[in-house]
Amino acid sequence: MRGRAGRHRYATGMILVAVGANLPGPGGGRPITACRDAVRALAALPGLRLVAVSRWYGSAAVPPSGQPDYVNGVVMLEHGAAGLVTPEAMLAALHRIEDAAGRVRSVANAARSLDLDLLAMDAMVRSASDPILPHPRLQDRLFVLQPLRDVCPDWIDPRDGRSVAALIAALLQKPRQHGSGQHGCATPAQPLIWDIPQG
Repeated sequence: MRGRAGRHRYATGMILVAVGANLPGPGGGRPITACRDAVRALAALPGLRLVAVSRWYGSAAVPPSGQPDYVNGVVMLEHGAAGLVTPEAMLAALHRIEDAAGRVRSVANAARSLDLDLLAMDAMVRSASDPILPHPRLQDRLFVLQPLRDVCPDWIDPRDGRSVAALIAALLQKPRQHGSGQHGCATPAQPLIWDIPQG
């Protein structure tokens, strides 16, 4: 299933997962292949139903580095009363999928063959780590917010009540630093994110 999850407001039982990669998988497959395989693995998790998958977007590594560009998307899943899942169990499931895709955990912000982030579960606000919910850097990442809006345009950040559209608008208003600029001036650089072939 691809695209938005309908115009209705999201229901109880929603789980949002960010999917990304910028390195080949164990078999040498392209990062977008790893992302699509991860969607299938998420859809196969017991007690969960795949609701929607965003478009795939490209983005440069954050913070700027010499890494390859990333493929990014967001998946919406749904759980019912019979398939209730805890944040800890969901995070563990994401780590298992990453491990199967050859993810190597080294230093922070390292390149990776698959990156799955638990963004939100219903309207839960959780300060305990592993995981913090909503994801603590969600509001700072256009490569997360844009595909999140694809699958759930009515999403509201339960921490401050801002809509995903408002979060995107606030982020786009911030001056961007030119990564190689001599003086670090706020000048337009490459697009923050871009569409990539969906086929």
